[in-house]
Amino acid sequence: MNMNVPEWARGVSRIAVLSGAGISTDSGIPDYRGPFGVWTKDPELAGLFTRKHFINDTEVRRRFWASISTLHRECVEPNAAHRALAGLEAAGLAVRILTQNVDGLHQKAGSSPRKVLELHGTLATSTCLRCHGTTATAKVLARVDAGDVDPSCADCGGVLQPSIVLFGQFLDQNVLSAAGNIARAAQVFLAIGSSLMVEPAAGLCAAAVECGAALVIINRDPTPYDHLATEVIREPIGTAVPRICAALMAETNATARR
Repeated sequence: MNMNVPEWARGVSRIAVLSGAGISTDSGIPDYRGPFGVWTKDPELAGLFTRKHFINDTEVRRRFWASISTLHRECVEPNAAHRALAGLEAAGLAVRILTQNVDGLHQKAGSSPRKVLELHGTLATSTCLRCHGTTATAKVLARVDAGDVDPSCADCGGVLQPSIVLFGQFLDQNVLSAAGNIARAAQVFLAIGSSLMVEPAAGLCAAAVECGAALVIINRDPTPYDHLATEVIREPIGTAVPRICAALMAETNATARR
């Protein structure tokens, strides 16, 4: 028996991961509520992420598009935590990732796109709120850089919004339902780099625990779900996640040899 493998990792084959902004900070993408977070530095920016203000206020859209370029950078690369999770899948474990992030770094690290549920959408594309056509956000930001500070749909002139879920906007119910099923089927539920303050995504932790999963929270700060956790880890994500993934793979390999 490998004494370095925690008890909750033994005999595990089904793993669900809820990832938040904290998993991407090592890639240079700021989180939202941390000491150097986007909203900590400029609390007014939180208002730009509300659906009502975005739709109704040209100035809000102008500021939104000016700020979004800090979150959408095609040169950003996945970090050790993203790669470690992709390694679990490559090792043959049943891993599903439920991410609150919109940066696409899990897929870029090698996780199969069909095994990543983007709960809050993606920054890769933007959607017209009138005709529902989509276009690459990179093209929209190129227009912003060229002076089009409130870019509209090139086809119908409607308001363009990155294909993300803003505050005051409902999550896709099909995606949320699938995420709930994954959480309830998991043996281990890893919540990584999320404040667990945004519902309904945070509630997936409780759904997993109610169905018997071990909840492991890896986050710098306390969360509202710490009391449900089998283990709470304050170690930096960039070292904690690779260590946890190595333990899970070691246990899987040991089981295969028996």
